[in-house]
Parts: sequence; structure tokens; C-alpha cells
Amino acid sequence: MTQDGDLDAIVRQRIRGLRAARGWSLDELASRCYLSPSTLSRIETGHRRIALDQLTPIARALGTTLDQLVESVDDDDVVIRPHRDEARGRTTWLLSREAGPGGVTVAKMRVTRPAPAELRVHPGRDWFTVLSGTVMLRLGERTILVGTGEAAEFSTMVPHSFGAHDGPAELLCILDPEGQRTHLA
Repeated sequence: MTQDGDLDAIVRQRIRGLRAARGWSLDELASRCYLSPSTLSRIETGHRRIALDQLTPIARALGTTLDQLVESVDDDDVVIRPHRDEARGRTTWLLSREAGPGGVTVAKMRVTRPAPAELRVHPGRDWFTVLSGTVMLRLGERTILVGTGEAAEFSTMVPHSFGAHDGPAELLCILDPEGQRTHLA
């Protein structure tokens, strides 16, 4: 099957699935999108090509968007792949594809190198919880060990750095836009 054929089949499946999930017959959906039931049936079964001018009212009637009906079917919208930064001793998984409220991003990090000697500052706040291992947080003049199951939250206007202590550590971070630029760039 061609890529266009694959997409057509998925769109048809989505239309049929959304209609069935709402408990609607072909007649009910047809009346809501101003198509004949036979046209809608041929669209769902693949006996008729789907035209753009038909997709828009179908999507509207089903309470979805055209984008959602035809969105990608590859696994990149599902699988979160790690980004390795060997130089910084860090592997990152971006768990939020779009910034959340206040522009925050959620990321899982695996850190393997110790906390850098150079402390940095940036506007905002950082928050993390340690999933495994121990993280050394250098915060101004203080050195704080944050262990598995513990969390840290601090103003990033205080000079800071963090890294692994006595072996790799994994942490879950919530970063504001400034933290994203600093820690994920």
C-alpha cells in the first residue's frame, strides 16, 4: 500500500471509530455533516476517495479537527527517544512535547558526571526529584546531596550546578523556559 493509501485507511478507520464511539449510525453522521449515507458509507469502506471538502464537515460533526483526523501515524508522536549529550554527561527524555502552563517543560535526565565546578545563574526556578542514585546540588556556597525519593526546588538566581554523586543518577525535572535553555540546550 502506498503512503497515501496508508493515510487514507487510517483516516477512514478514525472516522468509523469516532462515529461508533458516539453510537451514531451512518444516517446520523451523514445528517450532521450534510453528506448522503451512501457517500459516507463508501468513504468509510474505501470505495470512494476522501475529498478535502468532505473531510472538514465530517471532522466538525465528529467534534474533532482536520489535523487530528490526518495526523501522523509514525511512532515519533508516541515514543520519546533519549537525547544523549556525552560532553555534559547527560541523557535527556523530553516528556512534555509542548510547554505546559507557565511555559514549563517536564524532562527525565540521567546524569553520569559530577556537578561542574562552574556555577551558573538564570532567571526562574528549577524543581527535580531523584528517581535513582544521588544528585549533588551545588547551590551557592552549599553542597547538598539529594537522594532517591527526595526532591529539590530552588531559585536559579542562586549560582548552581548539579551532577551525579557516586555513580549515575536519574531525575525528573520541571523546568521553566530559562531552565530549558540552560539545562536542555
